[in-house]
Amino acid sequence: MLDEIDVHRWLRASLFHRRFSRHTDAHPWRHTPSHTRTVCSVPSPIEHAELGTRVGSALTEFLRRQRHRLTDIDVELGRVAEAAELFILGGGKRIRPAFAYWGYRGAAGPDGDAIVACVSSLELLQASALMHDDLMDDSDTRRGEPSVHRRFATHHRDAGWSGSPEHFGSCAAILLGDLCMTWSDEMFTGGGMSADAVGRARADFDFMRTEVSAGQYLDVLTQAQRDTSIERALKVARFKSAKYTIERPLLIGAALADGSPELRECYSAFGLPLGEAFQLRDDVLGVFGDPSHTGKPAGDDLREGKHTFLIASAYETTDAAGSKLLDELLGDPELDVSGVAALRQVITESGALDRTEQRIDRLAEQTRAALEKGRPLMVPEAFDMLERFGEAAVRRRL
Repeated sequence: MLDEIDVHRWLRASLFHRRFSRHTDAHPWRHTPSHTRTVCSVPSPIEHAELGTRVGSALTEFLRRQRHRLTDIDVELGRVAEAAELFILGGGKRIRPAFAYWGYRGAAGPDGDAIVACVSSLELLQASALMHDDLMDDSDTRRGEPSVHRRFATHHRDAGWSGSPEHFGSCAAILLGDLCMTWSDEMFTGGGMSADAVGRARADFDFMRTEVSAGQYLDVLTQAQRDTSIERALKVARFKSAKYTIERPLLIGAALADGSPELRECYSAFGLPLGEAFQLRDDVLGVFGDPSHTGKPAGDDLREGKHTFLIASAYETTDAAGSKLLDELLGDPELDVSGVAALRQVITESGALDRTEQRIDRLAEQTRAALEKGRPLMVPEAFDMLERFGEAAVRRRL
């Protein structure tokens, strides 16, 4: 039931339940006024083939086995297992398993429990990245719930243990994140796919983990150096999100099905711009998004001082007063509502928000063109699902 709830939350946030009017000159993936949208009854790529439910079931069974393994070591580890279950089963868009699954099906790979279990491992990798990301950003919440390090710090404090609750929480989050990374490898290789299939996909799986770690470091470095260049912002977006969220999962799916080099080329041409557009949309939501949809406090990215394309564009085009305000307020963990409003005004008046939306539109067009070019190489059902993903990824609402 938790996975079903999460799917519906994302459907509301991403406009999966809407199709864009094709009766105007504007491309359907570009912004379309609300009065031209019509409700669509076609299932989303995560609902189709009951994929969301099946991924949830695979993760539930895997984590059940891991709980037994941990508690056999020591009953105290039951709390670690519980934290993993709450985090992994209690939320998440499941988009990485979905892209890997449809990448596999697009390469004519047959459906089955083994492929679902194999690609579900990407959710464990995502959990690891998010646990560590929340710790590095000192985030209080994730998906509207306490972040892992806050959860363990609270447990330490409530239990009256010795030492610092915050240090204990940080240690627990690091170790649980590492454990999820280890589990992702175990589930990927042990999900039931043949050794040959896993061997073909191994390089992409390994590259994926290296690239997201590199992107994460560059993100931290960019904030420390106060690098406001658009070049660095785009590099972080590419390696921390674009390749990790869309391109690599598609390539993993293609490799598992022994897809052709031509199909892999198509997936990269489709996945990279879509992944960048997805991240740019995420950056906009991080500043202007509704907390009831994002699961994080309003303006949280501003408090964390994230130097995204949106922020880099504001620095490039604002006046001296705007730059001064950005320097003073960006990255202030105590930033209040008025401070968030002031930064939003700078970003909007500088034209950075419009510039970001325009870049998203251009990337969406590249994505559409790449997918259309690859249509003859793909199973039609998978083509349809990827087309819907393209629409949804760049059109999540504020």
